[in-house]
Amino acid sequence: MLKRCVLMLALVVSGQSFSCVSAQGSRQAPAAVPAEHRKTSEPYTGDLSIFDSPGRDERLQVNRVMDLLGITPGKSVADIGAGSGWFTVRAARRVGAGGVVYAVDINPESIRYVEDRAQKEKLHNVKTILGKADDPLLPAGAVDAVLLLKTYHEVAEPVALLRNLRAALRSGAKVGIIDRNGNGEDHGVGRDVVLREAAQAGYRLLERYDFVKGDKMDYFLILVPQ
Repeated sequence: MLKRCVLMLALVVSGQSFSCVSAQGSRQAPAAVPAEHRKTSEPYTGDLSIFDSPGRDERLQVNRVMDLLGITPGKSVADIGAGSGWFTVRAARRVGAGGVVYAVDINPESIRYVEDRAQKEKLHNVKTILGKADDPLLPAGAVDAVLLLKTYHEVAEPVALLRNLRAALRSGAKVGIIDRNGNGEDHGVGRDVVLREAAQAGYRLLERYDFVKGDKMDYFLILVPQ
């Protein structure tokens, strides 16, 4: 066997290819290196009041967004990446006393902020959840509509989060994602990237819009489980 491999080595030097297989079996190829996670932005931890800038309702057309997601009185909504609770309080007023809004965030300070805000605004249908990067920790079968508002680019484990979200969705539930085009670490993420990751998590695109900002940088995707 040794002589045979020496001969084969000589052939390689001369420019010819070969495969040297020992009597003990073929050599296995080295294991593939796992693909790196795509870049994401650092979650915002600054002054939460900046999200309540004047005119944001009109710029984001939040009422139209809620219409398209089917957020009506009595519905159950999840605001993932709730931040200051800007969307949480608007959804809570829309669903009324017969509905519920789950404000989900991985930042304990955001959770405290939303709890204080809901108490001050007398919104008793708001429930806060300190979620995880890969799991919103929502109750099973509890949600009719979900919105990730300018949050998806900060999600460290987007595919896992979307997969874990599925158990919380009721029949006919819609998942909305509003974000801006970017490279992941510049507080934006490409629309095609979101759609690819959503497909990996078992969702399909139902509708897409670009009305949420006039410069066409923002997009609004509505997903449903496949």
